[in-house]
Amino acid sequence: MVESGAYSLQLLPLLEQMQPITLDQMHSIRLMNRTDTKFVTNLQCFLQILERIRAAYYVQEIDRLRVADYQTIYWDLPDHRFYAMHHNGKYPRQKVRVRTYCDSDISFLEVKQKNNRRRTNKVRMMVPAPDRLTEAGGDSFLKEHLRLRLSDLQPVVMNRFHRVTLVNKEKTERLTVDLDLRFRNLETGEETDMDNLVIIELKRDGYVASPILSVLRDLRVRPLGFSKYCVGSVLTNGTLKKNRFKRRIHDIRKRMQTNNYSL
Repeated sequence: MVESGAYSLQLLPLLEQMQPITLDQMHSIRLMNRTDTKFVTNLQCFLQILERIRAAYYVQEIDRLRVADYQTIYWDLPDHRFYAMHHNGKYPRQKVRVRTYCDSDISFLEVKQKNNRRRTNKVRMMVPAPDRLTEAGGDSFLKEHLRLRLSDLQPVVMNRFHRVTLVNKEKTERLTVDLDLRFRNLETGEETDMDNLVIIELKRDGYVASPILSVLRDLRVRPLGFSKYCVGSVLTNGTLKKNRFKRRIHDIRKRMQTNNYSL
């Protein structure tokens, strides 16, 4: 298992100053025409961002926790077909993962599919544990959504990270903020961490105004795509084709530096 890093002690006091929103209240937020945009920066920059935007957002709180602990295991075919399709920019493409919400010990088997219009559809089913997929009906689930069986796939990359979820006061957007990202490759045994990295994903209703966008522009934090599965695979498996990801990895490492808020 990948042990999760310790998030900055500077982060918790800022989150404590924000108004909380419960999971039940979150369920009432329907983003019917959702657009998703990812931004990548470092922890020091994110603390500046949060200081500027905290009055405009609620922070999700579950069982008095405002920072959640996540684990994800990605599955692929032995020839790494899902990874290769992403690397080669092919659509439609798929991703299979088991996500565990570690604080509540709840796990889901998930299939994410991105179509030719680059729209993402996700379906999932609850499972007792990441290693108990068969008894939960994982075969039937994968056959229905992918025409594959569990025996066709294998677990390849695990990650562990912390997540903060924010909702703007108008309830027209959600922000997920991932930090303390660590990887372990289940084929090669290699491990790596990206402790200073912060991934911000803006999920909003169409293109309505967003409180965070002007702050990101001021700090020159520009959009940058980030696939945890592909990045984790590139960093921990030297046998994979990675030519098209080299520039992306360079950009990500640049943004992780404390004296570089942008490229």
